[in-house]
Amino acid sequence: MSDVMNTCFVTFDSADGTPIQGYLASPEGNELRGAVIVLHHLPGFDRATREITRRIAVMGYDALLINLYWRQAPTASPDDAAAVARAMGGVPDDQIVADAAGAAAFLRALPTSNARVGTIGFCSGGRQSVLVGCRVDVDAVVDCYGAYVTGTPGPDFPLKVTGLESMLPDLRAPLLGLFGNDDAFPSPEDVDQLEAILTGLGKPHDLVRFDNASHAFFFVDRDSYRVHAALEGWERVSSFYSAHLGA
Repeated sequence: MSDVMNTCFVTFDSADGTPIQGYLASPEGNELRGAVIVLHHLPGFDRATREITRRIAVMGYDALLINLYWRQAPTASPDDAAAVARAMGGVPDDQIVADAAGAAAFLRALPTSNARVGTIGFCSGGRQSVLVGCRVDVDAVVDCYGAYVTGTPGPDFPLKVTGLESMLPDLRAPLLGLFGNDDAFPSPEDVDQLEAILTGLGKPHDLVRFDNASHAFFFVDRDSYRVHAALEGWERVSSFYSAHLGA
């Protein structure tokens, strides 16, 4: 691990050919290493998620944060872009998959790539991380408290999403899930359901649940931040990526 890194905004091609903005953080040096696609939370392509992207680079990976709202609001601030996306019912799953597939190709084309790519997502990005793991060739999937990986939201829910139960048989990589037992979306019962499905399918997984933690426990600038859950969560992410991405 090293705190020395390079960061920059980049443009890469989605799998459908659309240019997409990303934020790339890479350790200094030319050694071969794995890479991670970062899927931001509902508030968008913001400072907090760029900090998380840099933290993953410190672990020793090329980390690419996708601006998932780039098509909807390319020149808007993160808050305004998130409002636009929310008003549209969120980003369509097919768009997420295309952008993540393009991000994976971009990362594998880097001269430092060892060809292994993982994902990590937070909040809505947690569900999207699992979605990508079912439809894109990746090597490790991390879901940080993603709601509606299982189950269907009620009619008042602002995002047009469905559960991923029908896709889980196609999950292509081991899954690490990090959840708070005080969370409602997903609830402990939702996590139990996901565990049962993955176990029944024989999919490699580790679903970790933290007491005295709710949603967004990783985000240090929120009241929901929980030191014990965040610190152990990062240790588990580091060990998981070391095992599956080769760094």
